[in-house]
Amino acid sequence: MTTSTGIRRLRLLPMLVVQCLVVLACVAITTLVATSVQERTLRQVTTERVLDVSRSLAALDQVRTAVTDDRAAAMAELQPLADLIEQAAGVDYVVITDADGIRLTHPTASQRGLEVSTDPADVLAGETFVGTETGTLGPTLRAKVPVTADGVVVGTASVGILESEIAADFDQATAALLPWVLGSVVAGCAISAALVVALRGRVRRLEDRAREAETQRRIAGALRDATHEFPTRLHVIRGLVAEGDADAALQYVDGIAPVSTPGRDAPDVAEPALRALVTGLADDAAGAGVALELDPLTTVTPAVMTDADRVVIANLCRNAIEAASAHPAAAGRVRLLVVADAHAVHIVVDDDGPGIPDAARLRIFERGMTTKTPEGTTAAPDRGVGLDIVRREIAARAGTIEVGRSAWSGARFTVDMPAAPAGVRR
Repeated sequence: MTTSTGIRRLRLLPMLVVQCLVVLACVAITTLVATSVQERTLRQVTTERVLDVSRSLAALDQVRTAVTDDRAAAMAELQPLADLIEQAAGVDYVVITDADGIRLTHPTASQRGLEVSTDPADVLAGETFVGTETGTLGPTLRAKVPVTADGVVVGTASVGILESEIAADFDQATAALLPWVLGSVVAGCAISAALVVALRGRVRRLEDRAREAETQRRIAGALRDATHEFPTRLHVIRGLVAEGDADAALQYVDGIAPVSTPGRDAPDVAEPALRALVTGLADDAAGAGVALELDPLTTVTPAVMTDADRVVIANLCRNAIEAASAHPAAAGRVRLLVVADAHAVHIVVDDDGPGIPDAARLRIFERGMTTKTPEGTTAAPDRGVGLDIVRREIAARAGTIEVGRSAWSGARFTVDMPAAPAGVRR
């Protein structure tokens, strides 16, 4: 793992933690609301159940008749009925009383025949009660309904469920909900992590594009400044040459863009401007410890080459010189072949540098792309520009450029394009 990758991951960590905390808060709030609704629903369903059972029990003719009979006979007749209803309805107790509030039925035998532990006055007065009270079995959610015969209250029917049973049902329902809560937390955090990574990747791409745009802006500004000053400098050089002051012209040129003073014989090229260019490139190469050779097969018809042709040659040669000088295993050799006539221009530049990786061959002509900058660092604004210029000059002439491997295992650039029209050459 590189240091930059580790730093990016550390920057992602706070954002991921915040996202996970948001997920946890949302799931926690949702869980609290769900459990509250579940408890309220459970209690509502239980209340409706005990109320329905007590009303149904109070409406039975058997109960209405029995509560007015002898208490012993009523107990014997109603207790089996109460036991059956408890089992069938899933309630904890069924208590039937007579008009005096004496229990005729009760789950505990010792409580039968005794007065109820809570005040039955309101129910015996004809009111219905639903709520939680504490009786002989403990706190229960109960419903009490008056038993009437011919419009007269003759007893009560009470049905209840222990609060402990309601709490147990709630705990069971909550336990069943817990795996879904944990699953939601895990899924939410995983999705948040994926979104954070995707968002960070998008932001990083935008940052790279912004840096590239800023580099292009600086290059464009520098080119505009150079273009603005270029005619002035040409006027100065032309005036010095026209006056025959060659030394002053050379001194002025050296002040603008210092170049090596030729220390070798000029190459045997009929085209003067190309001969001067190759001489200058050879001296620049020598300063970098590289030998620039002109292929003996080079032939150039006079007045055929254009500035665009020389720009292509200069940029390809400088690229090759830089590659050969930077490669530790290279002997430092660059070879240039130019064959140009009135119909076509053919250029081949070979070097003994590291060569162009196959994966980079389709991208080396993009502006700002360079294989000479170490991975993880940003290229200087003037890097990755020469081959883009070459590409545009060749495309303007409907020419082609091929990238291959030289005989020295370095790179080979082969250019073929039609010669410029005569008017353009002049």
